[in-house]
Amino acid sequence: MRIFLTGGSGKAGRHVVPYLLDRGHRVTNADLVPLDHPGVDNLIVDLTDAGQVFSALHAWAGFDEMEAPEGTPVPRYDAIVHLAAIPRILLVPDTETYRVNTLSTFNILEAAAKMGIGKVIYASSETTYGVCFVQGEVRPEYLPVDEEHPTRPRDAYAASKVANEVTAQAFQRRTGADIYGLRINNVIEPHEYEQNFAAYMEDPSLRRRNIFAYIDARDLGQMIDRCLKTDGLGYQVFNVANAEHSVGETTEEIRARFYADVPLRREMGERETFYDISKAKRLLGFEPVHSWRAELGRG
Repeated sequence: MRIFLTGGSGKAGRHVVPYLLDRGHRVTNADLVPLDHPGVDNLIVDLTDAGQVFSALHAWAGFDEMEAPEGTPVPRYDAIVHLAAIPRILLVPDTETYRVNTLSTFNILEAAAKMGIGKVIYASSETTYGVCFVQGEVRPEYLPVDEEHPTRPRDAYAASKVANEVTAQAFQRRTGADIYGLRINNVIEPHEYEQNFAAYMEDPSLRRRNIFAYIDARDLGQMIDRCLKTDGLGYQVFNVANAEHSVGETTEEIRARFYADVPLRREMGERETFYDISKAKRLLGFEPVHSWRAELGRG
């Protein structure tokens, strides 16, 4: 597929882009900073500028596409993968976080609708559930946290992501396109296992704000590829995480320590993530393959 991917130079994108390239997709990375990786086409785009977004989506991906006979239309993108965003609070003022995240997403969705691009995959967030970026401690209403759990943002970043979900639904109703929102959990790059996970084993409370979950950046690539290959679902949101907790404790041990009075809606596996990914497994065939235990030789 010919894919317009935003934010490919970011923490998640720099792993997602190679994953998609390895599976034969052509990827244009629309970002403020190019990605230095063989095979990717880079285009510097300010996604908060609607004119730049429309122009970029009408552009050739590379000089090779210009070898077509004169008058041949510029190829249309088969899909848009929108990962670009201010990635969390406390990087820029809250007003800027909200502005950039909502305006860039609106511009992407509007351009896709007006250009007839029938597949958009965009990054939402675990923060929509209102557990991550809050003062003090907020616990889920029930476990495991699935996509039916209420979204209840209290910060600018989470609010921008919930606003984007509402906007995406509006465009999907208008167009009938497939628009899939990914409520991505804490992205972990391969080097971060050795760098960070010893601290998580020593103090599991460090993972409380992430509902003790994580998503390997390479498995996020798999999730996006599964979305690209799965048509006809209309508007959907999917939790995205790995299959197990990001700490050494079992499900029951974590519950007893942190969630003793939080209702459990179903039986769970000994190491099963509280950030429910059963919908992605069922509808997309998503099966995470990278485990912190394997990465650290813990079996």
